[in-house]
Amino acid sequence: MTELLSDTARETILQPLFDCGWKMVDGRDAIHKTYEFNNFIEAFSWMTRAAIWAEKWNHHPEWSNVYKTVEVTLTTHDVGGVSSLDAKMARKLDTL
Repeated sequence: MTELLSDTARETILQPLFDCGWKMVDGRDAIHKTYEFNNFIEAFSWMTRAAIWAEKWNHHPEWSNVYKTVEVTLTTHDVGGVSSLDAKMARKLDTL
């Protein structure tokens, strides 16, 4: 079962994500990042690859796409905040 990250885990697990552009969301326990691509096709292709991983891991991002920009927010709704699954998904999204 996935659990909320402890304060210690947040320091060690989330800091590398913050260094890569992820930020905490104001007013909720979630992380957010904006991805910019060259055009709509690249953005949508990336979202398609991300969706395959999200489905495989049963962890689905909150996201939106406008032209070449994709906004992503990750939180584990089942536990009410950021978990190791969010960090795992964030790392995957950054490598796609």
